Amino acid sequence: MNSKTKKYEIDMTEGALLPKILLFSIPLMISSILQLLFNAADIVVVGQFSGDETMGANCVAAIGSTGAVINMLLSVFMGLSVGVNVLAARYFAGKQDKEMSDTVHTTVALALVGGIIIAVIGCVASRPILELMGSPDEVIDLSTTYMRIYFIGMPVTLLYNFGAAILRATGDTRRPLYYLMVAGVINVILNLVFVIGFGMHVAGVALATILAQCVSAALIIKALVRTEENYKLDIRKIRIDLDKAKRIIRVGLPAGLQGTIFSFSNVLIQSSINEFGSTAMAGSAAGANLEGFVYMAMNSVYQACVSFTSQNVGAGKADRIGKVLANCLGLVTVVGLVMGNLFYLFGNVLVGIYTAEPATIQYGVQRMAVICTLYFLCGAMDVICGSLRGMGYSTVPMIVSIIGACGLRIVWILTVFRAYHSLTVLYISYPVTWFITASAHLLCYFMIKKIVISKMGNGKVSAA
Repeated sequence: MNSKTKKYEIDMTEGALLPKILLFSIPLMISSILQLLFNAADIVVVGQFSGDETMGANCVAAIGSTGAVINMLLSVFMGLSVGVNVLAARYFAGKQDKEMSDTVHTTVALALVGGIIIAVIGCVASRPILELMGSPDEVIDLSTTYMRIYFIGMPVTLLYNFGAAILRATGDTRRPLYYLMVAGVINVILNLVFVIGFGMHVAGVALATILAQCVSAALIIKALVRTEENYKLDIRKIRIDLDKAKRIIRVGLPAGLQGTIFSFSNVLIQSSINEFGSTAMAGSAAGANLEGFVYMAMNSVYQACVSFTSQNVGAGKADRIGKVLANCLGLVTVVGLVMGNLFYLFGNVLVGIYTAEPATIQYGVQRMAVICTLYFLCGAMDVICGSLRGMGYSTVPMIVSIIGACGLRIVWILTVFRAYHSLTVLYISYPVTWFITASAHLLCYFMIKKIVISKMGNGKVSAA
């Protein structure tokens, strides 16, 4: 084994779980928060250095209002990274070298093909979708410009995320952190150069993001090429192995479709927010950006749950599946409660970083009062879902999430929100649907765990 790369890996199938889950989650948590800090720099720079307060607020609203649309179009392909993680973790734990190699080369090919597809769709569909959402006249041109430039960088975005999924499957969350730090610093510097130096506003931050993503993708590919482990990448062997692609899609596609439908419900919510005007949009965008820090910290625990569960299933360690979930649920609850409530407590100061306009700050804090304080429910929902996916069952949590979170959220918008037309009532739809969906996921977990353990006992568990 190559000791240089071996030191980054984690054996998830032996020893105490919580220390290893923390060792896995903390670098991922830091990298996720750093990524959001760099993304927040986009909003801060255009908000503070785009001329007068009105132009700054419009730029903030423009970038913030594109998030739900970008996620909706990107979710299917990003969901495939979950399939990559599950498949690679099982092959890695099972020491199946050829299958692992085929998975790596298929993953890179899927990232390139998927990136090109989503770039074309995104560039063509950006403005029509924004028009359907009722984006205000003073914002829609800025939003369209940002989205089209952002989507051009999709191939490198997917390369980084798919490559990072392979490394996470081996327990390596540190190198993606290092690469992200390098790319993030470049992003911030380019933000300042393009916005302040060249007056490019939203186009400048979008271009800076693409160039920074090129750096992070290049570093991930370099790591995969240089390793001597069974996940080594040979550029000449990049191709789609149909069997591995099917296995990745079997787990990843339901996760991606779930993300797309979640994003669709969020597009509807964003459309409802748009009814309250550009100031409310800007405040909600700033609040949502801050919530993202809490979400990504919790998401690192979700990813740990997927990887640890999948490795232990691959290694035949049935007794550790429940222990992984229990540890991850406890950890995500603590992270969500502490971070969410701290962010709300300092909401005025934090939203004030994005904009100096008092009305915008008030709208941002109004959102955080509902969502940040109860965000741990979302974390619990995701972690249970992660356990199901780690066991190889992705369709069941997709169906539950579509009905429980997305469906009920849409019903809420069409009924409760229409009867009590306020932003607070709109935001309450989030914690209500998180709780209901988490409860349903937990019931599914107990039933599916019995099936998986039975299959493991009979030697019938496949890689995905």
